[in-house]
Amino acid sequence: MYLAGLLGDSERKNIWAMAEGTVEGNYHSLHHFLHDAPWEARKVNERRLEVVSSCRQTRIKSGFNLIIDDSGHRKSGAETAGIGRQYIGQLGKVDNGIVMVTSHAYDGVKGIPLDVELYQHASSLPEGKESTEFLKKPEIALKLIDQCLERALTPGVVLFDAGYGNNAPLLKEVENRKLKYIAAISRTRNIYFQMAEDTRNEKHGIEEVAKTLAPELFKPIELPLDKPRTVWVAILEVYMPQMSGKRIVAVQLDAPVLSEAKEIDYFITNESKEQATAEWISRSYSMRNWVEVFYREAKGWLGITEYQVRDRRSIHRHWVLVFTAHSLIQWQQLTGGLRRWSTEPIETFQEALRAYKSAVDFLLVRWISLFPEAFAAHRQNIGLVWC
Repeated sequence: MYLAGLLGDSERKNIWAMAEGTVEGNYHSLHHFLHDAPWEARKVNERRLEVVSSCRQTRIKSGFNLIIDDSGHRKSGAETAGIGRQYIGQLGKVDNGIVMVTSHAYDGVKGIPLDVELYQHASSLPEGKESTEFLKKPEIALKLIDQCLERALTPGVVLFDAGYGNNAPLLKEVENRKLKYIAAISRTRNIYFQMAEDTRNEKHGIEEVAKTLAPELFKPIELPLDKPRTVWVAILEVYMPQMSGKRIVAVQLDAPVLSEAKEIDYFITNESKEQATAEWISRSYSMRNWVEVFYREAKGWLGITEYQVRDRRSIHRHWVLVFTAHSLIQWQQLTGGLRRWSTEPIETFQEALRAYKSAVDFLLVRWISLFPEAFAAHRQNIGLVWC
């Protein structure tokens, strides 16, 4: 019933709206299911990933990219678990809200959401940062990486945004696990590099170094996005504070020269110099864009931010059920089960969801036409027929 509500036509995906939009829907039963019923979200999530792994079209390919990210959404009040004044990407500013930390596998063809955890803002815990429940986002990220490895899923590279890439202890822990990564870093990040006036490696800001790079060092790279985009990338070998040995740093521009660039990105990787070319770094990191697509789908069509509960366990249950609904549609799309239900190519999640609903509508009407007596006799008990 809950999945039917998430996949249904109601504009909102809170419990009240889902109860109104499902046959025999009942707010109290749905709330009980999410808040009190004895089931474990982690077991449901593991079962979801087992089903994904059982099919050739949906199985995660070896050498996949593991994407670690977080996403915030606004919530009012002060009673919801994890709530606090923090940066909310959806709003582009600091506000009262909730942040989820997520992991995703992307193999160049498809993206599969793996795990999700609530970031508990210190102000939401009675003992603040001294609480045993308080974990910083990098600590949660490392936990999600370990959960991925425990499933015998070893990524080819881990992708981080600057919120994680600026955290040297996290990167060192990733290296301790023998994993490769590409992480964005901020323009204020310091590196050890020998500039023209230096007699040895000296500490400089990465932005300061970038301004001295000759234009011929920047190589044009075409990124294979939905809308192909060209960037210009230069790479350097540097030393990083708090880290031993050399690392490769890339400077990426949206124009041939820095003076004309409106977007400047900086990346760091622990991959070897032979592998970490400008093209490899830029194209690999561009795959992180998939996670933004997932968030748009999960927020826009499945209501991942519209839960109507306040405690940590219930919120996590809602998120896992949204992951499950997403994987159901994705599984149908990738295995070809929806082709007969659409006259147009099914390329996006929205198109797949629309075809799925057409299939359900048709099959339900056909069943009613074949068994009208059964439908009439049991119409009071068929709350699950849609699901």
